[in-house]
Amino acid sequence: MITLRTAVLDDAPALAAALLRNRDHMRPWEPHRPDAFYTPAGQAERLSDVGAYRIVLADGDRVVGLATLSGIALGPFRSASLGYWIDAEYNGRGLATRAVEEICRVALDEIGLHRVEAGTVPHNIASQRVLAKAGFEEFGLAPRYLHIDGEWRDHRLFQRILHDGPPERRAR
Repeated sequence: MITLRTAVLDDAPALAAALLRNRDHMRPWEPHRPDAFYTPAGQAERLSDVGAYRIVLADGDRVVGLATLSGIALGPFRSASLGYWIDAEYNGRGLATRAVEEICRVALDEIGLHRVEAGTVPHNIASQRVLAKAGFEEFGLAPRYLHIDGEWRDHRLFQRILHDGPPERRAR
């Protein structure tokens, strides 16, 4: 049974193992990462970033995915950027959609955000389907947006508006 929960510092070893296990699988969608990124210490440093919120997908003690809100902005913007991945062995089970829906719930109910945005390289059709199922709408194309897999890549941009209330709307 796959569980979704807030990532904690103790997840660093299992997260590093999952990322290392999926390094080749995620290469077409990810920036180049130094070898240290794939270590427990590298993931502990990443998990210590208080400017992000992460949900781990776990199969027992094994991390099989992650959804991250980063660049969380409050005030009148109340927005964040979304990133997510699922272990290659667990693809096609609806887990990415489930994780995206859960992190959007957290963004609204716990953080009080107005919107969440995400970007995909144009040929990542599976990720675009996940976003569509989770209520995201495409709003543009960003040329040479991120350095992915060795090149500056265009990205299709998506957003999900979580509510239309005033910026002062607080998390429940």
